[in-house]
Amino acid sequence: MTAVFALATSLLWGLADFGGGLLTRRLQALTVVVVSQALAAVALGAIVLATGGWREAGPQLWFAVGAGVVGPAAMLCFYRALALGPMGVVSPLASFGTVLVPLGVGIVAGERPGLLQVTGMLVAVVGVVLAGGPRISGASVARRTIALTVISAFGFGAVMALISEASTTVTGLFLALFVQRLCNVAVGGVALYASVRRGTPALPEGGLPALRDALPALGFVGIADVAANGTYALAAQSGPVTMAAVLASLYPVVTTLAALGILKERLRAIQTAGASLALVGSALLASGG
Repeated sequence: MTAVFALATSLLWGLADFGGGLLTRRLQALTVVVVSQALAAVALGAIVLATGGWREAGPQLWFAVGAGVVGPAAMLCFYRALALGPMGVVSPLASFGTVLVPLGVGIVAGERPGLLQVTGMLVAVVGVVLAGGPRISGASVARRTIALTVISAFGFGAVMALISEASTTVTGLFLALFVQRLCNVAVGGVALYASVRRGTPALPEGGLPALRDALPALGFVGIADVAANGTYALAAQSGPVTMAAVLASLYPVVTTLAALGILKERLRAIQTAGASLALVGSALLASGG
């Protein structure tokens, strides 16, 4: 089940990133983050009330608070890096953090993956990098872009590690995700307010009607992101964190394939090879579990 939950995580995150990327072409990135997370918080609040999840409140919720504070900062760094540098470098590099941080946590906790799993990890990670279509030649990437990407990478990895520690039951997971989203909205809201004070409009061209038209897509992005956090937590709790982290990091492949199918973007040969390697690595990891 670890492989199933982790692959579901990569699918959901890949679709959420694709949807968020499309929305940021029309809306400010911070507006996308705040509104999508607010909609997700409303849905999660209803679930917590229906399931009695508030009874699971305890000290472990501080992990969810930490994830809720780190997440928006990581997302903002990620979007700024995408605006400054080539996506083919930024996207696969950012995915490394989602592997390295939880992987390190698992190894420190005593997990020792077998030879087949190690092989699968290496193949999958190489596949993710190649699927992003890295530039082999051309101008070097600015140091600021690299710095922002590395910060976002480790931020995303930290969120994965923190949320997996925030609960031990399904109802507790709903509460943890709800708390995380509330913190996301609070931190993102402060950043959005500061951005508006500097003169950047929060609303798109067309004002509130345009934002209202985007609400279904914003809701999808927020709920897909929440669901991905939930399936990752289940994956990390049901089996080795090392396997869960690598399989969940395949989301750039999903984003690339979505762009291919929906936006009709053309895959370069290196991206096709990368997607294929990522799938092979996934199969090796799953069979090694």
